[in-house]
Amino acid sequence: MHKKDSLSIFFPCYNEEGNVESLARRALAVAGGLTDDYEVIVVDDGSRDRTAALAEALAAEDPHLRLIRHETNQGYGAALTTGFRSATKDLVFYTDGDGQFDLGELPALIPLIENVDMVCGYRIHRRDPLQRKVNAWLWGTLVNLLFNLRVRDVDCAFKLFRRRIFDRMELTSRGALIDTEILARASLAGKVFVQVGVNHYPRTSGSQTGAKPGVILRAFKELFALKAELDRERGRVMVSCK
Repeated sequence: MHKKDSLSIFFPCYNEEGNVESLARRALAVAGGLTDDYEVIVVDDGSRDRTAALAEALAAEDPHLRLIRHETNQGYGAALTTGFRSATKDLVFYTDGDGQFDLGELPALIPLIENVDMVCGYRIHRRDPLQRKVNAWLWGTLVNLLFNLRVRDVDCAFKLFRRRIFDRMELTSRGALIDTEILARASLAGKVFVQVGVNHYPRTSGSQTGAKPGVILRAFKELFALKAELDRERGRVMVSCK
């Protein structure tokens, strides 16, 4: 990592009181080992437990940590968008607040972003129930076909970005489609990414919300709306190039 590079790490949380403190402390330690210019942001998406209170106490201890709160639960995509918009450093990394990834693997991503815009992790061995893994494979296959992508693990929450790619990217997804939207918009804009395998671990605290029927339905509605929007945008670009 070049000394001139700075780093933002953020993660969204919804009722993650069993994970937020350990993950925040780990993020601070990893970031501090990479650069002197860093920040860690906890995005609390309207949690109803002690997630925000624990993060707020940690922020009082360490000026590198910030808590941003949604007063009500707005959805995974909204939480990620808040994180990206709030990040102030050159490089932006995000993971989930459930502790299923090892932040100790982040340093291996840093050299990979030297000549690209994004580094996308993929889960080497996904530690989720079988139904969730099957659903994810079907979803990923559909996304790659619709948007002409070649992404091994679309929704893997272990990605590193150059912050500047979000300067002109208007994100609209409020739910689980957010990773797809970022990759599709970045691809349309000519951004380049590489992929790297990362380890995935079982959840030890809290509960998953991504497999709820309402979340899935919302993702499909947003998916086809995004496809139509990007097709129109691609058409305008082709016309202007003639």
